[in-house]
Amino acid sequence: MELSSMIQFLGKLSVLTPLSTVELEQLAAIAQFRKAPKFQFIFMPDEPADYLYLLIKGRVKTGTFSQDGREVIKEILQPEMLFGDLALAGETRRSEFAQALHDEVEYLSIKIADFQQLMQQNQRLVFACLQHLTQRLQRVEERLAKLVLKDARERIIEFLVETAGKEGRRVGYETLLKHHLTQQDIANLTGTSRQTVTSVLNDLRKSNLIYFNRNSILIRDIEKLA
Repeated sequence: MELSSMIQFLGKLSVLTPLSTVELEQLAAIAQFRKAPKFQFIFMPDEPADYLYLLIKGRVKTGTFSQDGREVIKEILQPEMLFGDLALAGETRRSEFAQALHDEVEYLSIKIADFQQLMQQNQRLVFACLQHLTQRLQRVEERLAKLVLKDARERIIEFLVETAGKEGRRVGYETLLKHHLTQQDIANLTGTSRQTVTSVLNDLRKSNLIYFNRNSILIRDIEKLA
């Protein structure tokens, strides 16, 4: 990745808006461009938390493993999002994993020590990072509230509606969502089982609210589904 393209990418990230052109150039100079093939783990729990990552292309899922080895997905990250960012809050060893999804992933890695040095030089960057981490915590709390207050069917439907709102393509009343997630992925994201996801999706299809295949879901009328 050319240095100019890297600087342009960094300038688009909301958390880096406090940086001047010179500081963006400094950050680009120390950033490392990397790729990960589909399904490759970028980091795993208990590994040293030495780097901050910025997603350029593709999608990354983050999560943890339960004591019985079950995968629990926390987030599906889109381009221009940060991950491995708990290191900014003092994490020294990873508490979660980050894994490329179904396409090759491109990202930048920056040493935490180098990024922290930049934070020492720019107080506004410190506040921007605090705001970013606060928003991350809010997303976790919202997800936890859904797990506690809503039943499995409600969580699955809400996941479909929210994901369609972010990534879907609207055509009249219908919304096409190309998601590339397995039903197990959806189960891990919604705190349910694959069997429950299959049952709910089949029920919604029988009610003519959705149509789905392996790679996409067509929502007939998102207002009715919600």
